[in-house]
Amino acid sequence: MRSLAKTPKYRNKKTTLDGIAFDSKREATRYSQLRLLERAGQIRDLSLQPKFTLVDSQRRADGKAERPVVYIADFMYFEGDTRVVEDAKGMKTPEYIIKRKLMLSRHGITVKEV
Repeated sequence: MRSLAKTPKYRNKKTTLDGIAFDSKREATRYSQLRLLERAGQIRDLSLQPKFTLVDSQRRADGKAERPVVYIADFMYFEGDTRVVEDAKGMKTPEYIIKRKLMLSRHGITVKEV
């Protein structure tokens, strides 16, 4: 019996570029564009998958630990003195929308969607 490859939920296609695995072709393409901008000196300090804590870890009344809520963006870089956080989005899930709003509330950062 032959197994069939499972179709991704949001139809994204995992892509490898420069030895880096990306969750989608859109994300890999954006990385390529950002690398060109970095080489041209238009942006600096490009980083992949930066993590931001949105809600700190806590202890419940019964003593059990609650893990922190984190947001992992696709890219972060500086354009002049401005920090830019980007997410290559095809489908905006309810979870993503909440985390995007928490980024603005907690860190004062507006996530740029590409």
